[in-house]
Amino acid sequence: MSRGAWFRLLLVIGLLGGCAWIAVERKPELGLDLRGGAQFIFEAQSTETTEATAENVDRTLEVLRGRVDALGVAESTLVRQGENRVLVELPGITDEAEADEARERIGQTAQLTIHPVLRAVQNENAEPRNDENLILPSEGGQVLELGPAALQGDEITGAEAGQDETSIAWSVNVDFNGEGSDAFGELSGEAACAQGDQRRIAIVLDDAIISSPEVQVPCGSNIRNTTSITGDFTIDEAKELAALIEGGALPLPLENISDRLVGPTLGEQAIEDSVEAGIIGLILTGLFICLVYRFVGFLATIALASYALIAYALLLALGATLTLPGLAGFVLAIGLAIDANVLVFERAREEYVDAPKAGLQAALTKGFNKAWTAIIDSNVTTLLAAALLFLLASGPVKGFGVTLSIGVLASMVSALIVARLLTNAGLSIPWVSRHPRFTGMGYTGKIRGWLDRTNPDLMSRSKLWLAGSAVALIAAVAGIVGPGLNLGIEFTGGRTLDYSTARDVTVDEARAAIADAGFPDAVVQGADTADFTIRTGDISDAEEQQIEDALAEIGGEVTQVDSQRIGASLGDELRQKALIAFGIALLAQMIYLAIRFKWTFGLAAVTAMFHDVVLVVGLFAWLGKPIDGVFLAAALTIVGLSVNDTVVVFDRIRERWRASTERPFSEVSNKACVETMPRTVNTGLGAMFILAALAILGGDSLQDFAIALLVGLIVGTYSSVFTATPILIYLQERWPMSREPKVKKVRSPEDSGAVV
Repeated sequence: MSRGAWFRLLLVIGLLGGCAWIAVERKPELGLDLRGGAQFIFEAQSTETTEATAENVDRTLEVLRGRVDALGVAESTLVRQGENRVLVELPGITDEAEADEARERIGQTAQLTIHPVLRAVQNENAEPRNDENLILPSEGGQVLELGPAALQGDEITGAEAGQDETSIAWSVNVDFNGEGSDAFGELSGEAACAQGDQRRIAIVLDDAIISSPEVQVPCGSNIRNTTSITGDFTIDEAKELAALIEGGALPLPLENISDRLVGPTLGEQAIEDSVEAGIIGLILTGLFICLVYRFVGFLATIALASYALIAYALLLALGATLTLPGLAGFVLAIGLAIDANVLVFERAREEYVDAPKAGLQAALTKGFNKAWTAIIDSNVTTLLAAALLFLLASGPVKGFGVTLSIGVLASMVSALIVARLLTNAGLSIPWVSRHPRFTGMGYTGKIRGWLDRTNPDLMSRSKLWLAGSAVALIAAVAGIVGPGLNLGIEFTGGRTLDYSTARDVTVDEARAAIADAGFPDAVVQGADTADFTIRTGDISDAEEQQIEDALAEIGGEVTQVDSQRIGASLGDELRQKALIAFGIALLAQMIYLAIRFKWTFGLAAVTAMFHDVVLVVGLFAWLGKPIDGVFLAAALTIVGLSVNDTVVVFDRIRERWRASTERPFSEVSNKACVETMPRTVNTGLGAMFILAALAILGGDSLQDFAIALLVGLIVGTYSSVFTATPILIYLQERWPMSREPKVKKVRSPEDSGAVV
């Protein structure tokens, strides 16, 4: 190998070594479904100005959600319970000390005010000079009398933890809006010209002084726009305070009325079945790739192990919470990561068949170079969507953006660096280089050979394909409008029921009994204050009695400990944010494809993606399958699959169009579809092995997730050729793309532009 190849090899070894160290040293954060956690119930209290209505409790819930996200607790559950209660579940908390700390942090009102300091007093029993003043102990133990609040928390626009420039102490930097800046400027200006304790300003959080620094500017000056809250903060305390201030005060104070530890929402058998299905699916995918691409396929399968290690280490390093759908998506991404390798190998096969005398190494190098644009374009469009979902959405949609970004980055490292090193090293072996068919690159494959011989004219029936897609769309929309969507508990809310039984009953036994009673979607957990806590949809009293009777059959006498109505964990605001993020992500993908190709390409790709998602949603509507958080993750994955497939086809269309001189666009598009067919089929089959294993062997918990993705994969594979390409041909007829790439004209230095 060359010196550059050795250098890249050392870098890869170092990267994989670091990832292996992270994987060994750090324990994964498991979600509520795999490990359980802590459950808190808070009751909202009315104030003099705000009544604890359902609407105001929902506003409080959104502030809580932002606070939990800012504190780094991912995949949590927050729902309104009844009219004035809030149910919070946090994963990974397994002892009382952690639960107490979490309860204190979450329930803190975080009402921030800033006051002038009037004087120091003897003790807290001192009489204030007027009723509006406060007597509070300072952070240093001194008792101060404070004037009325000059600033409120809603005049603060941001807060960030940082270190002082002159010391290593941590502080919190606070930014003000326009009114807040004026008010703080006036307050600090008056303090700068005062004497003694009146030169100080007190920052109060929930009726406690957290900082009362002296104003360090000369008389006649003031402080505007931003200030720092100083104190004896650790880095964690500074970040926590910044998160509380950034999230804002709770509209209503909360009183904790219940807290307990709860078990996982999924049974041990379901988890074991899902893991076993994932392993079987991965083995089948690896065997398939080895069968199709032989020696280089075997090397690519080894590279997939590096992908898994890199992605897993990144998840651990970021502190991401692993749930069962997340792990299933992670396993699926391993199967899809082979896509880039398939692109390269198919191009390398073409190059070798066209010029066998150049050798395998030259063909492989050209394969990587020519597949580069398709790999980059397909991954950048996916990264754009992931980044916007992370920045604009919240809750599980935000978490999906993180996982998707990690998967894309890790797959690119695996395919473009690790797999390239392995295949280059493997093909440099003398015996291997003399046996092209052994490597898997000495021929184009049976599917490609048959397509080259028959050269099917698929695009001559483009109107038929579009008509078929239109009929499927109408049927899907009819299912959505007719039978309607079976929205899950996350979208509709429902009931929580707590029961204790006379005889010992395992959670798995209770879960099976409730499913047999007609409630297969009910979430059943163990708890330390009751034998079982059950979360189900909005059921009647008769249906509630059916659940109780089912438990009585296996547990004897049943006692109902509690029964409450709960709101939607994926509430209106969360859904609105997700839809906005999704819409902006589609627009960003269209803009990117318009820049890289032409706006007609972007419109065709996004239209096909919309077609794919609607078909899957419509199928679930007709089948009565639940539309829940797991389905949401599957739908977002389908978006990535669809764009990825379409961009690969479009990249080949653009290449062939610019290389041709007289052939019509429809003929060029047809040729490109035929040439990319082996890649599309092989990539799809590689992922289908995993999805089929999850659907058949993964148990009820993952069956709907796998079915949604399996249908999405089939529809996406179909639409990239039979929906997106015909739409593109139609648009090309009206707004044609030039055969010549745009070249920026460079003005000659002698051309001044002057008119003589």
